[in-house]
Amino acid sequence: MIDFSQAEQQIQSVTNFQDLVSTPFSRETNAIGWIRNLRGDFAEIVSKIELNENITVIDEKQLRELKLSEQGHIAREIILNDMQLLTAHGAAPVLNVIKYYDRDDDYPFFPTDVYSFHVDSSPVPTDTFLCTYYGVPSDILPNSEAIQKILIPEIRGELKKLYDGEDEGFESFLTENFFDLHYQAKPNTLPISLGLGHIWRLSNSYPESKIPPCVHRAPKEKTERLLLIC
Repeated sequence: MIDFSQAEQQIQSVTNFQDLVSTPFSRETNAIGWIRNLRGDFAEIVSKIELNENITVIDEKQLRELKLSEQGHIAREIILNDMQLLTAHGAAPVLNVIKYYDRDDDYPFFPTDVYSFHVDSSPVPTDTFLCTYYGVPSDILPNSEAIQKILIPEIRGELKKLYDGEDEGFESFLTENFFDLHYQAKPNTLPISLGLGHIWRLSNSYPESKIPPCVHRAPKEKTERLLLIC
């Protein structure tokens, strides 16, 4: 079971795909999950994929060609159905096996990789969909327990040292380098795991949005991760 007690107003659970895509966000709710208890052996799918890169994309043809056991076949059919549902909705789902993401070491005091709590940004209204079938799932933070890193005095001071320009251009510098998208958990705040097998719809940051974007991060991998995202 997922513990939603830290963010009861932020998270809403649904029982089917139609409700997942049609339930509106609100000022309180910016993460909606189709909560499921899936059957099937998703680990077998990961084990059958040749991993030559840190992130391996699996297309539908490759997935269908895998020779799988009965439980592996069940897992594959679930993934294919999820991809079809999302595609019919107008999304472009991508299935990945992730060994690890590239780390950002350009700014040691302020990493901007996906392991940092962040929000997704888009120039047009859109949402992020994701589902972890195997491996460690993503985390989110209640918005009330997250603080934008550029507002933390010590970090802001380091960013001003990094910035080389006129004062009026500093805010643009923060945006152009995506510093404004990253957040830090307040003291004693525990991240909320999104769990395995559930499809999540997370709000994004985009111009004129009235909904707070969902603060989330990729997990530190303990093994390969099978992730559907769009």
